[in-house]
Formats: sequence, structure tokens, C-alpha cells
Amino acid sequence: MPLFAPDTVTSLTSLVNLINSGTSAIDGLLTPADLAEFLKREKFTGYVSGTQSELRDVRQLRSRLTEIWHLKDDDAVPEINAILRSARALPQLVKHDEWDYHIHATTPDASLSDRLGTEAAMALVDVVRSDEWDRLKSCAATDCHDVLLDLSRNRSKKFCDSGNCGNRENVRAYRARQAIS
Repeated sequence: MPLFAPDTVTSLTSLVNLINSGTSAIDGLLTPADLAEFLKREKFTGYVSGTQSELRDVRQLRSRLTEIWHLKDDDAVPEINAILRSARALPQLVKHDEWDYHIHATTPDASLSDRLGTEAAMALVDVVRSDEWDRLKSCAATDCHDVLLDLSRNRSKKFCDSGNCGNRENVRAYRARQAIS
């Protein structure tokens, strides 16, 4: 049986990608065009204004979600609930595009930051309810600040999918062992 429903995995993956858009030296959401490209890659639907204020709101949401990612689950719950309250989330089943029934908790015309935040918060609700918060991790590479979602059976994933972090760390460890020999 899968760990999470497919729409939860999709939302969690988009959450990882949103957080990671701000972890490198070059921010991935500097312009409304960057945001539009991000939304296209994530196949996010609904109204987008394309304004600077919308971009600012999404960047603020990204910071808030990054902070939540690094909390313990019990500490994250009030923050998750605050996002849902703020967006006046009202979960309902919907079917659109290639998706079968799944949950939307805002209307398609709600603000982009409310829709993104609610999608992330609803996915995090599933993580908390499943007692799987330890699957939300930070990359173990010493020079990486990305986050990752560990869906492995034995919870062993340590490195992000953004680069070659695992390879770089293995090379570092190999070279350190060689230097000792």
C-alpha cells in the first residue's frame, strides 16, 4: 500500500521544489516569469495574476513553509492550521485534467499564495496524521541547503535530487579515507 495518496505526494514534491527554489545562491523565484515557469513545471492550475505582489506573497509563503519544514511535527501543527485558517480552507473533492478525485481546499480564483499554501498545508496534514514527519528531511551534503521527501521503504534517503550531492559526498568520504591510508 502506498505511503500517501498520489495527490499528497504531488503536493509534497511541489512543496520540496518550492522550498528548494530559495536554497541556492541564485533564487529561483526572482521575477513573475520565474514564478510562471515554476507553476508550469509543477502543473499548478488556477488563476495567476503575474504581478510583483503575487510573487512577493509566494516568496513569503516559501519562507514560512521552509520554517515549518524544519520544525518538529507537534510544533508545526499550529503553523499548518494557521495557513488553513488564513485561506479559509474548505476541503472538497474535485476531478480535473488528468487527475481523478482529489482534495482541493480553496477555489481556483483564490490568491495564488493561498492556493499554494493550502495545498502544502493539506499535504502536511497527511504527513502529521500518518506520523511520518521524519520523512521530511534536509540534504545531508555539507554544502547543500535543499530539503527532500524520503519516500524510501526504510527511510534511508539522505541526499536531495537537486544535484549530485550523494556522489560528491561519496567522493569526499573516499578521498578522506585515502588520505588516512
